[in-house]
Amino acid sequence: MSLSLFRHKGGGVGVIAGLSLPVVLGAAGLAFDINRGLEQQAANQRAADMAALGAAMAFKANSSEAVLEPTAKDIVRANGIAGATVRATVHDDFPSAGDQSVRVTVTTQAPYTLAKVVGMGDRFSVQTQSFASLTTQAPYAPPCFLALSSASDAITVTGGASIDAPDCSIAAVGSVQNKGQLIRGHDIISGSGDIVVDYGTLSAESLRFAGSFSAPSWNGNVPPADKRKNQATELVDPWADNADLADARSELGNYTSIPGLSNPDTSVCSGAKDYALDWSPNASHPAKAYWTGSGYNLPAATYCIKKLTTGGGLAIRFASGSRIYVQQGVAIGGGSSVDFGDSDIFVNGGFDSGSSGVTIGNGTLWIGNGGQVKWQGTNRKGNGTVIINQTITLGGGQKLLMGDGSHFFGGFNLGGGGSAKMGDGDFTAVAGIFIAGGSELAVGNGNYLIGPGSGNAAIKLSGSAIYLMGDGTFSANGDIDTAGGSRIAFGRTRNHYINGSLRIAGSAVFGAGRYTIAGGFTNGTGGTTWPYTSPLNGLTYGSDFSGYDMGVNVDRTRPCADRGCCEFRGADGGLANGY
Repeated sequence: MSLSLFRHKGGGVGVIAGLSLPVVLGAAGLAFDINRGLEQQAANQRAADMAALGAAMAFKANSSEAVLEPTAKDIVRANGIAGATVRATVHDDFPSAGDQSVRVTVTTQAPYTLAKVVGMGDRFSVQTQSFASLTTQAPYAPPCFLALSSASDAITVTGGASIDAPDCSIAAVGSVQNKGQLIRGHDIISGSGDIVVDYGTLSAESLRFAGSFSAPSWNGNVPPADKRKNQATELVDPWADNADLADARSELGNYTSIPGLSNPDTSVCSGAKDYALDWSPNASHPAKAYWTGSGYNLPAATYCIKKLTTGGGLAIRFASGSRIYVQQGVAIGGGSSVDFGDSDIFVNGGFDSGSSGVTIGNGTLWIGNGGQVKWQGTNRKGNGTVIINQTITLGGGQKLLMGDGSHFFGGFNLGGGGSAKMGDGDFTAVAGIFIAGGSELAVGNGNYLIGPGSGNAAIKLSGSAIYLMGDGTFSANGDIDTAGGSRIAFGRTRNHYINGSLRIAGSAVFGAGRYTIAGGFTNGTGGTTWPYTSPLNGLTYGSDFSGYDMGVNVDRTRPCADRGCCEFRGADGGLANGY
C-alpha cells in the first residue's frame, strides 16, 4: 500500500490558524483510512497466498503459463474480492538462485473518506504479492514405514522398541515420536507435524518436519542442525490406486469353511470280537496262536475288533498290510509297547495310547467321536492321512510325531511341555489351536484351515508357547493372539485370510504374502528374538532376522501380485507395515 502526501511551505500565521480545524479533521480521517487500508491488505494477502498455490498447482499440471492468471483470478474472486487487478507470472531465482516460483500480485482500490479534507483525492491503491515455489522438494529415500495418519502419534516408538531401517525413510503425515530406544532411517519425515525424541536415538541423513523438532538439551544422539529441515513434505499413499490393494480390500473377511468330520465306518466287517491281549491267553482267545511268551506278533490281515485292550508291559506288533477296525475303543496297558505297522486303522469309541505311547507306520489313521482320546508318552505315526475328530490334548512332556499326509483334527490343546509335529500335507484344526507355555506345535508345508474355539480364538499362544507353520494356503476363522515370550511363524502363500483380529507379542515371522485381517492388527513383539531351531523337526526359523523380534519375508524374484508384497490390511484398510 502507498500513500502520496504533499506539503505546502507558503502562508502566514493567520492562514495557519484558520486552517487548524481542517488539519485536525484531516489527520483523524487519514488514520481512519490507513486502518481501512490495512484491513484490505490482510484480505488481499490471504487471497494472494491461495491464488499463488492454486496457480502453481495448475502450472505443474499443465506446464503452461496460460493457466496462471485465469486460475489466480478465479481464486481471488472466490475469496470475495471483486474488481481486483490480478497478475500471475513465473518468477526466476526465487527463493534461491536456480529456483522458480509463481508470483501473484493482487491490487485493489480503496476510497478516501475523511482524509479528503486535506486534498488526498478519491482513492488509493492496496497491493499485495505472494510466491509459491515450483522447485521440486529435495529428494528422500522411499519410505518403508509410512503412516498416513495426521495425528500426534502417527509413528510412535515406546519402551524398549526400535525401528531400524537405514536404507529407507520412516515417514508420517503426522508427528514422529521416539519415546523408546532407536529410530534409524535414511530420512525421518513428519510431513505436517513434529519430530520428538526423549532419551533415545534418532539417526538419519535428514530430519524433515513441518512443525518443530524437540529433543532434551542433553541428548546428543540426534542429527546435527544442518541435517534438520523445517519444511512441510507432501506424503501420498503409494497404494491409493494400486490394483493389489483394491483386490485385498475385496477379500477382507474371507475364510475357507471347514468341512465336517465324520466317524469311520467300523461295521464294514462282521463277526467282531473283543481282543483282550493279556499275559495268559486261553485256547479260545482269538490271538492265542500269535502269543510269543512276552507279547503278540499278529500277521497281516483284516481285523474286526469289538474292543481292543492290552495288559501292561507287553510287546505287541501288527504286521504291515493289515486293516484294523475297532468298534468300541482302544485301551493300551501301562508300559506296553504296541506297533501297528504300516496298517490302515479305523477306531470308534475312544483311544488311549498307554503310558509308553504307540507306533503306527504308514497308512490311514481315523479316530471318530465317542470315548476319550489320550496320547500319553511318545507316539509316532508315519505317512498317510490322519483324521481325529476330537481335540488333541497333550501335556506333561507327551509327544505326537507324524509324517507326511493330510491331517484333520477336532482341535489342538497343548500344555505342560506337550509337543506335536506334522510333516507336509494339509492341516485342519476345527476348534482352533491353544498352546500353553513350554509347548510346541510344528507343522510342514500344506494348506491350513483353522476354525474358532473358545472365545472366537483360532490360535492362542501363552508365554513361551511355539507354533511353527510351513508354506501353503492359510485360513483362520477367528482371532490370533500370542503372548510375550511366544513364537509364531507363518508360511508363504498368496493371501493369509484372518477372519478376526491379529494381536502379536513375543516374536513372529511373517512369510511372504498378503495378510487380510477382518479386525485389528497389533504388533507388540519384543523380548524374544530369532532365529530358532525346532527340536521337533530340526528346521531353523527366522535365520534372515537374527537378533530381531519380527521378520517379514518378501520374495523379490516374483511380481508383486504373485509374491504378495507382505501387505497387512485391517478392516479399515490401514497399512500397519509393508514393503
